[in-house]
Amino acid sequence: MERSKAEAVIEAIIRKVTSKELIYKYSKILSSVKDSFQTSLSETDITKLIQKELENENIKIDIIKADVSKKADVLAMISYVIEKYHRIDVLINNAGISQERLFTDINDEEWNEIIDVNLNSVYYCTKAVIPYMIQRKSGCIINISSIWGVTGGSCEVGYSTSKAAIIGFSKALAKEMGPSNIRINCIAPGIIDTDMNKNLNENDIEAKYEDGTLKISIPKKEQIENKKYIEIK
Repeated sequence: MERSKAEAVIEAIIRKVTSKELIYKYSKILSSVKDSFQTSLSETDITKLIQKELENENIKIDIIKADVSKKADVLAMISYVIEKYHRIDVLINNAGISQERLFTDINDEEWNEIIDVNLNSVYYCTKAVIPYMIQRKSGCIINISSIWGVTGGSCEVGYSTSKAAIIGFSKALAKEMGPSNIRINCIAPGIIDTDMNKNLNENDIEAKYEDGTLKISIPKKEQIENKKYIEIK
């Protein structure tokens, strides 16, 4: 996954972050939950841990399990939210997987999988929530792309393609939804310390930034605890 399961769930359920202090608390929750992935906890146990940690911070949440690469799952998830809360203010599309291999080694199944998870999920989720946002003339959709969607990444053609498509999708939809007072934003982060990148060492990271124009410090647990966040120069 582009981000760990715990991180993806937390991103989906936090509705508002109104202060730096809350961001700090959220970061500590992430750190605590990520530690649990080193154990043999089941996905259900991890979900309950997330819920407990957030509720301890007086953040009310509702967790729904869905495969966002499948249209039927997305429609069921959105229907549940609308039936219970009658509105959707923010959608964050951040599901993602990576496949690092030569283009000549990619088979059709692998190509379709990365497009389904990284790109089609954005289409399905956005398509499902847009009518409700248009109805209220209010809403915000945040799509998570990648620096590889801008520059392209060697041995990551499928990933780069899906992320570049998200950028184009976001630009076009922003123009279309602007008159309805709906904001569409796209974020293209560099390398971040998540489960997907846990096998990268410093040499691997340096190799991915050969031109030296982008330097990224990857936040570790101790940096989060000291309120030090990712820095891009």
